[in-house]
This record gives sequence, C-alpha cells and structure tokens, in this order.
Amino acid sequence: MQKIINNPDNLVDEMVEGFLLVHNNIVAGTDNPRVIKYKDAPVNDKVGIVTGGGSGHKPAFIGYAGEGMADAVAIGEIFTSPSANSFYDAFHAADSGKGVACLYGNFSGDVMNVKMARELAEEDQTNVKTVIANDDVPSSPKNNRENRRGSAGEILMWKVGGARAALGGDLDEVIASAQKAIDNTRSVGIGLSACTIPSVGKPNFSIEPGKMEIGIGHHGEPGMETVELKTADEIASLSLDVILPDYPFSKGDEVVALISGLGATPLIEQYVYYRKVAEILKSKGISVYRSFVGNYFTSLEMKGVSLTLMKVDEELKELIDYPTDAVYFKQQS
Repeated sequence: MQKIINNPDNLVDEMVEGFLLVHNNIVAGTDNPRVIKYKDAPVNDKVGIVTGGGSGHKPAFIGYAGEGMADAVAIGEIFTSPSANSFYDAFHAADSGKGVACLYGNFSGDVMNVKMARELAEEDQTNVKTVIANDDVPSSPKNNRENRRGSAGEILMWKVGGARAALGGDLDEVIASAQKAIDNTRSVGIGLSACTIPSVGKPNFSIEPGKMEIGIGHHGEPGMETVELKTADEIASLSLDVILPDYPFSKGDEVVALISGLGATPLIEQYVYYRKVAEILKSKGISVYRSFVGNYFTSLEMKGVSLTLMKVDEELKELIDYPTDAVYFKQQS
C-alpha cells in the first residue's frame, strides 16, 4: 500500500486539520472535531443546510460547505457514517432558529444516525427535516426506487437546497426544492479498478485488468455486470443506456450533466467521456443547460467515472445558477 499517510487511525482527523488550514477563509471547525461549518454559520434568518457522510469521497462532503450550499457537515471515518452526535452537533452549528434541512445519501448507517440525531434535536425543539438522495439507478429496480443509494446527484441536491435557503425560502420550501432536485436526478458509476481503505491495507474488492464494472457503487458495491473494458465512447453510450430510460429523459428535456472521476481518472479522460455524452444527448434532442466535469464525488483512488443527469425547469435552473463560494463548487451569478 503506497499512500501519503501517517497512522491510518488518524487519517480523517489529520485530513480535516489540513482542510481547515487551507480553506479558513470559507470554513471553520467546531467544538466537535468531526463537524465543520461555513465560517459565518449559523446565518441569521436562514434555514440551515446540513449534510454528512463517510470520508474517502473527497471533495464530498466537506468540500460543499460554504455560502449558498452547506452550512455544516458531519464527518465519518472512511466509508463509514458520521455518528448520531456528529449529525446532531452539525444541526446546531447550522441552525439560526429557522430550522435545518438535512440532505444526505441513502446508506443504512447515515439513515440510522440521522434518525437518532433528529430525536435528540426534537428534545431541544430544533426543527429538522430531511431529504434522502437515491439517484443511483443500478442499485435497485425502478419499482423499488426508495432503496437506491445516493450518489453524485447529492451534489446537485445540496446546490439546489442551499440556493433555495439563501434566497429566503422557509424550511418546507427548501425541502420541496431539494426533493424535486433529487427526484429529477439519475446517476450511474463505471468502475475500472478497486480502491484500498488505508486501515485495511488491501483492496476491498477486485476488477480484473481489461474488465470494467457497470453500476459500481462508491464503496465498491457490486454493479449490474462486469464486462470487457470498452472505449470512452462506448462507456458513455452504456452509461446513458442505464440513465435515460429510467427517468425517463426524452426529447425536448433540458438537463444538468455532472461527470465525476472516481479518484484516479485523469481529467483528460473525463473530458473525452463527456464529449460523447454531450453528442448522444444532442442526437436525442436533449439539451445540456449546464455541465460540470471534474472530481466531485470520488472513491479514494478508484479508477472510473460517474455520470449524473438532472432534468431542469425554470425553478431548478435559477437554483443551479445561484452563486456559491463552497470550497469545491465556486460559482458566480
């Protein structure tokens, strides 16, 4: 295992320490070392936005804290949910008295710990409502969509929910916009290699050389099938074959497209992949309103890529366009 680390047991805490040193113009620590916040949170007279999840997906989740996105983020160990106490402390770090929208992914540990954190918050009359992201198409059939995992679509949910809160929406309005965003969003991951959890010291699964896995999860969860490695154009086509019929996306739609490397995929390959995605969408009469390409939601050093599409209307376009200074999603109006 060749990694730039010290003691694996201290990896997450040392990462957070470095993150705060670099980005102290945007974010700040809290009394809980596993909670960071936007430096001005709680923002007066604004609904607080909270998210959280396991480490290993950088820049998710802490990279999306900042004005116009998340007010506080709970931090877990590698591929492990934050504790209930961390979510609870994040609620308080974000709450100005207008309530808190907790927007997070559909993973059993996160669901359980957010539920416990909400119970704690109820005791001190902190109003917390939630939206659970379930955009990962291959993880469950369409007729059982509530069991699908969250994926890179969470980023667009945070962007939309954060913008609605920044524009003065009340808690119910923020929840409604965030729910609409994730309901309109579908994602798929393509894996070309495994990744190594530092505390384990060896890959947590395997993909043979010359193979790729369609529908892989961000923790290495099994996908739909393992096939021979394809060209970039073929991978783009296969990705859209999974996503487009599921919503379904159709001629005349406008979408936001987000391509994320999984940790070890160079940008040069991501752009090659995106050009074919854009070409296919155009051929089907689907317009790309905005596109994002980069390492937005990773899986340590896994090779591969994820594709996320969100169908947009005038409301969602306004919220996607709203400015933010989040650490890894800076956007001007």
